[in-house]
Amino acid sequence: MLSLGKFLELSLGGREPCEKIQINAQGARLIWRAEGVLEVDPPAADDCGRDLILSAGIHGNETAPIELLDRLLVAIASNQLKVGTRVLFVLGNLDAMRKGERYLSEDLNRLFSGRHEMAEGSEALRADALEKYCTAFYQPEPEEIAERERMHYDLHTAIRGSRVEKFALYPFVENRPVRTSALARLQAGAVETVLLQNRHANTFSAFTAAHLQAESFTIELGKARPFGHNQDVDLTAMEQMLRTLISGAEVDADGYDSEAMQLYTVAREVIKHSESFRLHLADNVENFTELAEGYLLAEDCGERFVVEEPGARIIFPNPKVKNGLRAGLLIVPL
Repeated sequence: MLSLGKFLELSLGGREPCEKIQINAQGARLIWRAEGVLEVDPPAADDCGRDLILSAGIHGNETAPIELLDRLLVAIASNQLKVGTRVLFVLGNLDAMRKGERYLSEDLNRLFSGRHEMAEGSEALRADALEKYCTAFYQPEPEEIAERERMHYDLHTAIRGSRVEKFALYPFVENRPVRTSALARLQAGAVETVLLQNRHANTFSAFTAAHLQAESFTIELGKARPFGHNQDVDLTAMEQMLRTLISGAEVDADGYDSEAMQLYTVAREVIKHSESFRLHLADNVENFTELAEGYLLAEDCGERFVVEEPGARIIFPNPKVKNGLRAGLLIVPL
């Protein structure tokens, strides 16, 4: 196996490989771009015209997707997985990963689309760097730009339980509806719940969607656990789907079951404005918990946030976020 197959080990150890460009027996090139950033290019004859970013570890304690990317890269480096797609493997918050923490001083997934310019610390620097690496990755020859397909899957696991184990968030880009082919890929990866966002955000996937015109998703794949303790996180279908895409093949869209796919949209964001903010939910409330109409969800600075929408669910409730940030999303089914 090529030494770049030890990408995760090298990145966590803060070590750089002696050879930053290596070629496997099938002719795929592995290119060390930076700590936690590695590009894989297929042989020209096998290139299907797809540019795919696979990222994990944007939150350092969400380890199952990190281990998934490691397995894929090991398979490439050991010639067990054919490469027909350009792929950029990204390990996000390495400092937090090394300490087993979600983040150190700033939530990295709130610092994209330039927001890092208003923050300090390692996370702000990392967000700036990742924006640059992704922009450079999506820069083929000018005559090829219109022909190449841009995709980004930012893989996560949640800090709390969820009544829907696997779900995806589709970033808002004006006049860009989600395509059936994109939903078919998610469904092939055992993701059958998708939240269609309706306003701009500062997440990693929102950056690549809005600024780099990629078909991007944030994908939640279960519960966050430490390295080596992900036996209960079943990523079999997701791994097979990603192997299909990396090989240059395509998921069979004819097998897509629209009735099995549940779509949601954001009704309202719950924003924390001050230290007097109170979220009236138990600490262990699960994502996708349904809230009754009239329920007092939050209070802040004399304002009351009351649920008015039929069938509303809560996801990502977190009263400990910094002032000005989202403390939860109220969503409704489509």
